[in-house]
Amino acid sequence: MSSTIHPVDEHLPNGKLAALGLQHVLVMYAGAVAVPLIVGRALKLSPEQVAMLISADLFCCGLVTLIQSLGATQWFGIKLPVMMGVTFASVAPMVAMANNNPGVQGAGLIFGAIIGAGVISILIAPIVSRMLRFFPPVVTGTIIAVIGISLMRVGINWIFGNPFGPTAPSIPNPEHLAWLDAAKQAASTGAVPPVPAGMNIVGSVPNPKYAQLSHIGIAAIVLVSILLIAKYARGFVANISVLLGIVIGGVVATAAGLMTFDKVGKAGWFDLVLPFEIATPVFDPILILTMTLVMIVVMIESTGMFLALGDLTGKKVDQKMLTAGLRTDGLGTLIGGIFNTFPYTSFSQNVGLVGVTGVKSRFVCVAGGVILIVLGLLPKMAALVESLPTFVLGGAGLVMFGMVAATGIRILASVDYKGNRNNLFIVAISIGFGMIPLIAPRYLQWMPHSIHPLIESGILLASISAVLLNLYFNGSKGDSREAIEAAKHADSH
Repeated sequence: MSSTIHPVDEHLPNGKLAALGLQHVLVMYAGAVAVPLIVGRALKLSPEQVAMLISADLFCCGLVTLIQSLGATQWFGIKLPVMMGVTFASVAPMVAMANNNPGVQGAGLIFGAIIGAGVISILIAPIVSRMLRFFPPVVTGTIIAVIGISLMRVGINWIFGNPFGPTAPSIPNPEHLAWLDAAKQAASTGAVPPVPAGMNIVGSVPNPKYAQLSHIGIAAIVLVSILLIAKYARGFVANISVLLGIVIGGVVATAAGLMTFDKVGKAGWFDLVLPFEIATPVFDPILILTMTLVMIVVMIESTGMFLALGDLTGKKVDQKMLTAGLRTDGLGTLIGGIFNTFPYTSFSQNVGLVGVTGVKSRFVCVAGGVILIVLGLLPKMAALVESLPTFVLGGAGLVMFGMVAATGIRILASVDYKGNRNNLFIVAISIGFGMIPLIAPRYLQWMPHSIHPLIESGILLASISAVLLNLYFNGSKGDSREAIEAAKHADSH
């Protein structure tokens, strides 16, 4: 038995690795490219520069994924099935930096802050890893459940449309806009008082681009396809149910005229990703401190992700592994800054995919990392994947993100509530804190902007609440054995 290869270290046939790796890439692709699109537009960069951001981002996603899942020396890489992508926790501070300093100058400040935060994160990783005893099953289960619930919003918005922007639920009434224009023209002649600065028309007309029945129908086809394949298929086909569901959705979307390949035709075949292509980094101490706070948030979230993967795969995550994984978060962020991209962390939606497929081999994510590097170097191939409509991905997102929440629930099922009723308080209150940014995203508008990165993440709020309440009720006597026991219960279904 001692020579038996652990499922995490199992080498699968190349064909299976490629298909399963592509499935991981498709699940995280939309989230991976969203951040460079958001930040690039906030910086008011040219379309060509934004395209460079996206290619560099995909390249770095793949490179850091290889380091994390394959391992690079004893210092870097947790060697679990982890896909690395841009952390959304960094979006708000980066957009704020971009708004204050648009253009290449602002990009240099952002990349300098990212490089500085990456170096600091590498140094503090051992300190963060010693917090493992503060994460017994009642804490990790709660955090992972909140991660899944928070991600459900992303999948739902993929199907129906985003609350803001071109696919917002409502658009301004054209008659109201015409009236406002007429009022501004009249004010310019002095006929009427000037229109107050910043006055806009609130959206009040249903947006035809929001919640289109055709989009909902295709998302439903994807979801039903995944469920049918998962139930009736066997072996490898069942393991790639999500990938097949996305392919089916893409075919249907193309047949319905909702998926086009114009971007594929215009994209180039090959393009190198080079360091400092967009801007030379500028190191501002305050911005570095801000991004370091974000990285501490990210590393706390990563701790929950790694423990979730440990439970899913049956692989014990000790302090040494945790330190190597968290140190790679910092290294990935450093690499991101050098290649003019962003901070990196483990993507939680891919944790859900491990649960859905039951495939625990880390070499699947190694294959996914290679595919991401190729996509970063081949813009035409990246454009093909990018052409997938978000509503196709949304049908699969419901499965993926829901599976993350289900993983948290399975861990919580092993917690002792009868002998220790205080555990109920920990779970109940922490989930409530985690829902605050989801339900009331503007609750922090009167709070100091300096603390916004710390309180705008529901995952972080739930993490802080669960850790502090567990310390209050149970102390800090817990160790990793409880997490291992939780994993046994979670996987015994």
